[in-house]
Amino acid sequence: MKKQILLIATSNMGKAKEISEALKDFDFEIKTLKDFPNITPPQETGNTFFENAYLKAKYYAEKTGLLSLADDSGLEVDILNGAPGIYSSRFAGENASDEENNKKLLELLKNVPLEKRKARFVCVIVVYHPSGKYIKSEGIWEGLIGFEPRGSYGFGYDPIFLVPEYNYKKTAAELPIEEKNKLSHRGKALAKLKDILTEFLKSIS
Repeated sequence: MKKQILLIATSNMGKAKEISEALKDFDFEIKTLKDFPNITPPQETGNTFFENAYLKAKYYAEKTGLLSLADDSGLEVDILNGAPGIYSSRFAGENASDEENNKKLLELLKNVPLEKRKARFVCVIVVYHPSGKYIKSEGIWEGLIGFEPRGSYGFGYDPIFLVPEYNYKKTAAELPIEEKNKLSHRGKALAKLKDILTEFLKSIS
């Protein structure tokens, strides 16, 4: 039987690795956007994480003819009224690096005490089939923003996100990928996705 191809619609290899690791039981043949360098990314015009995830998954499914998974995720900081939110990856500018985004956030929170640095990671995942059928799942990881980057695992805001599971003594970037996957917003969204994915795959076969 031919393997089902799943396009993980990201060029971020850290994210692709996290997702493919979580879905390894499904025996997909995994492709990423690195396999389709000529496809121009869509404009992320949505106002919510779901809208952007749906827009990306649909766009790449239609462009490639493949079952496509897209996620939109980001960090919401309470004292910044939910910013950076859907602009998390470009918080410090259009092609900002993770370091630049982290630096800008820490600068904005410079004189804010720890108890007022409440934040959460949000992840919405959409799996879209070229037939128009899709499923979605969501995960949330509550935490606090630290005062300096720590840890070499992970990506994005992981080095400044203090996790409650370790009494805010460790950042997400100090957790090995297997550990992070059990706790993180994306891990939770992927766990929910796995619960509904088998039925969905039956419905499109």
